[in-house]
Amino acid sequence: MAGSPLLLAQDPVIRVDVQLVNITYTVRNKQGGLVGNLTKDDFTVFEDGRPQEITRFQRDTDLPLTIGLLIDISGSMYNVIGTGKRAASEFFRKVLRPKDLAFLITFGSELELMQDLTSSVSLLDKGLSQVEGQRPMRVMTQGPVPTTPRGTRMFDAVYLAAEEKLKNEAGRKVIVLLTDGADQGSFYKPADALKQTHLSDAVIYSFFYYEPMYGSDEGALKRLSGDTGGRVFDVTRGRLDRAFEQLQEEMRSQYALSYSPSNDKRDGAFRRVEIKPKDSNLKVQARRGYYATNA
Repeated sequence: MAGSPLLLAQDPVIRVDVQLVNITYTVRNKQGGLVGNLTKDDFTVFEDGRPQEITRFQRDTDLPLTIGLLIDISGSMYNVIGTGKRAASEFFRKVLRPKDLAFLITFGSELELMQDLTSSVSLLDKGLSQVEGQRPMRVMTQGPVPTTPRGTRMFDAVYLAAEEKLKNEAGRKVIVLLTDGADQGSFYKPADALKQTHLSDAVIYSFFYYEPMYGSDEGALKRLSGDTGGRVFDVTRGRLDRAFEQLQEEMRSQYALSYSPSNDKRDGAFRRVEIKPKDSNLKVQARRGYYATNA
């Protein structure tokens, strides 16, 4: 069964409740290893430089999880699609529990919802089996140069995944991007995609793959992932299955905290949040803030 087309939302109305700010994060030591045995007293939270009182703290592994897998099917990604599908299937099989949900979107010149929100691995496998990459095309200029004229609407895919699928879900929310980061033809701008991801409390993990003959934009992925509390896995020369395993390990070592902001104004401004570990040898990986919008 073919995937369902996603429609661009016009003039979206965004509502976010900022009475309680929720942050999911991971902690690493100097060697880059994950640290999973800390307590509330090991952290201090600041909003725009002002200390905040933590009202809830817990290891995050028991919270519901919603994952959106976004696969770039443009010609530049053709050689990795098959491997990505197999690795993603195994990842879903190991990570998803009955209370968790996942969905699958492909993007190139068009966006397709290959599988809507579900906890069924078999349905996700069926959606993955229908994912087909666009064959690279060649044109003659001063030599054979690969080109993908149809466009790659990465920022549209991120925006719509956050706004249409993740915004109203509870618990942990993750977007996994498999792409070279090069966007062509998106309706939404990079800032729009990043803002909507913040508004949805989602974290972006990017699996960066590129073919040297094509354009790529790892910097765009670093901004999306870094600002939301995720990170970039370079799978160009590495193994995709190992990258999914590392992501799985990271999600098992997360913390979650909440606080009621001392600044209760809902002026739409971006509030910078910093979680500081009391041990200076540790480093926190978390989103950089939130938008104080009207509910």
